[in-house]
Amino acid sequence: MRLTQLSEAFIRSAAYERRFLHKNPWDLTMVVWIPLLTVLLIWWIFSQTQITNLPIGVIDQDNGPVANTAVRYLDASPTLSVRQMYYSAAEAEAAILQRDIYAVVIIPEDFSRNILSSKSAPLILQVNAQYGTHSGIIQTGVQAVAGTLSAGVEIQRLIKQGMAPSQAAIAYSPISIQRISLFNAATDYQQFLASTVIPALLHILAMVIGATTIGRELRDKQLGHWYGFIASAQAYDNLSGSISANISDSDSANISGNVNNNVADNTVQKIAALSQPAAKLPNSAAKDNTNQKPVSTLPSVHMGVLLFGLLGKYFWPMLAYGLWSILALWLATPQESVASSAVFATYLGLLLLMMLSFWLGAIFTLGSFSLRMGLSATGFISAPSYAFAGVTFPYIAISDSAKHWSDALPLTHYLKLHIAQMQMQAPVAISLPILYGLAIATVVAMMLTALLTKRALAHPERWGAR
Repeated sequence: MRLTQLSEAFIRSAAYERRFLHKNPWDLTMVVWIPLLTVLLIWWIFSQTQITNLPIGVIDQDNGPVANTAVRYLDASPTLSVRQMYYSAAEAEAAILQRDIYAVVIIPEDFSRNILSSKSAPLILQVNAQYGTHSGIIQTGVQAVAGTLSAGVEIQRLIKQGMAPSQAAIAYSPISIQRISLFNAATDYQQFLASTVIPALLHILAMVIGATTIGRELRDKQLGHWYGFIASAQAYDNLSGSISANISDSDSANISGNVNNNVADNTVQKIAALSQPAAKLPNSAAKDNTNQKPVSTLPSVHMGVLLFGLLGKYFWPMLAYGLWSILALWLATPQESVASSAVFATYLGLLLLMMLSFWLGAIFTLGSFSLRMGLSATGFISAPSYAFAGVTFPYIAISDSAKHWSDALPLTHYLKLHIAQMQMQAPVAISLPILYGLAIATVVAMMLTALLTKRALAHPERWGAR
């Protein structure tokens, strides 16, 4: 089949889908506006790039000078904010349950006296560990305040004993940690979380669109109409002799001209019959009732037409998600310069992920002959995929079975590429195997979608499932 004929199938399928999107605003919203709003909303949610001023409460049972200093230090910490002073444990517990505060620091009685007497004087921290991020930041902040107070008290004691201030500081802490943050030194949550959450959400939406774009043709029994429309310009016209023996002139005119899917039901059956071998057809369908011409002489559904037709059908979603991927990467690019090769590799990986998501959604729907089952499968796979990607929970810490599942998810591999190139600025060569893998998976999924579409065309009796 000539390339011009295949390109015509692509153009006709894209025109078919464009007209459908024009007449169905909700489907157009799913393709254009919802992903755009998702990108902008997530970036706005993380617009405050660092977590600061987490509210805590304080129960001061000492009211001494050192205790007052501890309260001031807690409130001065950039990650903490003393929301209120409480006078009973029950009052503080109620505030935690209502999420007015996330922790309470209890300063016990004789706190100042014990410090001045060189006795142990602990600060008691009760933190709501249900919120892991909040809990970790609060514990770190309180620990820093406790360390600062301890250092000040001990250094003052050594100075009073006649030691120089510099010597006293060294004597208090002879071993110190010099911490150097290699990546994301500013602990920017917009760069850390938002830039990875956005591709995960686009992955979910793309799989939903992949399932619904082909699934609605099955649900509405329009799959044969769609193929008849895209094929009428080449396969059906070039083999008009064979088709005219089995399909009337009026039906052929409907197939080639009716984008609104008003083709007669008997025409749909005849289109579907083109994909079946004559040996598998019932006797009533094996021959035309008019001239007794065997159906085996009719052309089968052409894979090239199907493949280019599917590419045309998904052209508009691919175009839209390609643009939103550019926006997402532009927002995710950190302030410091990132090599153009790294940005290009990341964009190529994200584009392959979106295309693979479309085909996977289509595969689940075509494989089950049900849009409902296809959507259920896409939700089962795509929705929790971010949790298995190793961004928020360490990949090395999950169980072996969870690692196998994580390795099977395309999002896991893309996020490895994204973090390596956009956040760690690793050499592009490190991420090339991921790009090769995504490209191969996309081509295989595309071919499998075409094969499943051909199978679906051969079984019109299974169309219409919800």
